[in-house]
Amino acid sequence: MVTFADRVKGVVYGTAYGDAMGAVVEKMTFNEIHEKYGRVETTMTKWWKADWPEDKRLGRMRGEGIVTDDTLMTLALMNVYGIERRHLDAYDLANEFVKEISFRPKYIPELGKVAMVMDRLFYPEKHIFNRHVLANCEPREGGYGNMVNCGAAMYISPIGMVNACNPKAAYDEAILFASGHQVSYGLEAAGVLAACVAKAFEPGVTVEDIIHTAFTYAKDGTKQAIQDLCETARSLKPIKNNRAEVVKQLHAVMGKYSPMGDDVNRNIHKVGIPSNHYTPSRLFSIEELPLALAYIILHDGDLLEAVKDGVSSGRDTDSIGVMVGAILGAMQGVHAIPSSEIAIIEQINKQEIEKHCNEFIETASYIIKQDIELNNRRQQQILSII
Repeated sequence: MVTFADRVKGVVYGTAYGDAMGAVVEKMTFNEIHEKYGRVETTMTKWWKADWPEDKRLGRMRGEGIVTDDTLMTLALMNVYGIERRHLDAYDLANEFVKEISFRPKYIPELGKVAMVMDRLFYPEKHIFNRHVLANCEPREGGYGNMVNCGAAMYISPIGMVNACNPKAAYDEAILFASGHQVSYGLEAAGVLAACVAKAFEPGVTVEDIIHTAFTYAKDGTKQAIQDLCETARSLKPIKNNRAEVVKQLHAVMGKYSPMGDDVNRNIHKVGIPSNHYTPSRLFSIEELPLALAYIILHDGDLLEAVKDGVSSGRDTDSIGVMVGAILGAMQGVHAIPSSEIAIIEQINKQEIEKHCNEFIETASYIIKQDIELNNRRQQQILSII
């Protein structure tokens, strides 16, 4: 039997594993990855920018097991649950979560030093500080004007864990919390991913059960993108080892919902030129979640194969890996991830992930037991008056 503790550790280490794998090739196209690496097979892979001058890589280093902001933000959210020991909403993002990322120093693996998590964040995540600290906004309106990217979805899995086996509650709480971060289809993806993680905790759950959960709770373009990508993935199973053709077809379908394609780098020549990149929309979807679900289907829930193919498909590779790892880590537990990869991740990142997991297991168990007691009392009260 896969225990609750095994599943929690599976989510967290699955997140870190997918993150470290994908970080090596983030923002490369599939063809560039294929030419340089063939396929990313292990976290112990050299970053494609590793030999660049320090100023060109912004003082950062990746590869060889180093994780990015996806994992750091996940651990930060776990810490917030440890402090509050209850369910969360946007006011908690504006309070303890802001403190975690902006005022409490931590070791930042990419920078190789102790700093604030915010020093490492991409601009859309720094938006959290601007809105809640500098603009002093009403927390539920914090997402106003935020760039639409994968954003909260990359770190939302702890909400799925504290709502284990209750995907509707996970979806609702993720939307409440992440509304302080972003809007539109980026926010929607966070809710759906949390629901998938919660569903994956159910004993005996199947890949199709998880996909059905995603489709049940997703709205608008996110719902349609998930449906279309998953149907395409099912049709591609007979040729799943033809990675070039798989990526070609998945990206072609995704193009209907995400206008960016391989155009993921910002530079001075694009300033002032209008586009639909990142704009809020009821018809668009982020790429990472539908692609992650597609690779889960393509490989029938094989965590390692789904992560390797997902991160090797190009673009926002670390977040694709994170989403695959979190969902299948919840479903299969920590033993689905090679112990050698876990040892590398623990050693190089200096995050005490095992300790974080153990503390979170106690916290999540407490919250879940409180929910059960509350539901039992409510049931008794309702039965007494009907």
